[in-house]
Amino acid sequence: MELTKMRLSISVVFSSIAGYMLGVSVIDYTVVAWLALGGYCMVGASNVFNQIIERDLDALMKRTMNRPIPSGKVSVNSAFLMGCLLTAAGLIILYNINPKTAMFGAISIFLYTSAYTPLKTKTPLSVFVGAIPGAIPFMLGWVAATNDFDIEPGTLFLIQFFWQFPHFWAIGWFLDEDYKRAGFKMLPTSKPDKATAAQIIFYSIWTVIVSLLPAFGITGRLHLSLTAAILVFLIGVVMIYFAVQLFIQKTTVAARSLMLVSVLYITLLQIIYVADKLI
Repeated sequence: MELTKMRLSISVVFSSIAGYMLGVSVIDYTVVAWLALGGYCMVGASNVFNQIIERDLDALMKRTMNRPIPSGKVSVNSAFLMGCLLTAAGLIILYNINPKTAMFGAISIFLYTSAYTPLKTKTPLSVFVGAIPGAIPFMLGWVAATNDFDIEPGTLFLIQFFWQFPHFWAIGWFLDEDYKRAGFKMLPTSKPDKATAAQIIFYSIWTVIVSLLPAFGITGRLHLSLTAAILVFLIGVVMIYFAVQLFIQKTTVAARSLMLVSVLYITLLQIIYVADKLI
């Protein structure tokens, strides 16, 4: 559970299932179960490999020093075996749904472990790279439902892609000192300043704009009613408000509040999208 970061993995699985519900005509609960299991395996494998690669750096940070590998609870070899088994199981399960789903799952785990993880100590651009695998789960569900990649899953990808910046930069803000102990460069200006806060506002606005695109009838079969669009706009205004508060206050408390609000935003957005289709 600790190696696969269970809470994070479950939230990713939730995104995938939401994407599936949006793309499918008739819900196949067997596919939902396979998607949940395969998705968890893939995300869990990414987290395992991430912890193997960063084990020495995790030992330097208060937040991560008690993780299974740096604390000595699990050996590197055991963790590596678990990561390989999870990867194989995830790919087989997702391929059983359809080949495109397995392909995007493989792209996600490759980019997360081979690009995003090593770049975290090199450049703040790592967040941009990491936003790609982080944005795949929402669209992965649609691909699992349709075996097709078009404007609809592309829109779902963009929503979660832009959302990652205010979310992870908020985390980077209130964990800045801890990240610096390990040499991680997570903030766009490498420090919690007004320029970083301004970029957080910018990407928060873009997140809301992209989230509203389905209301204008330009995203294929992905639609959003006026009522749902108003709800999405309102929760978007709340997230932008907290981003502005971070710009004004420049405190760790404001950053933590924005992080929590950003999680609430993406969760409520997915619920609104699915409810709007089903009701």
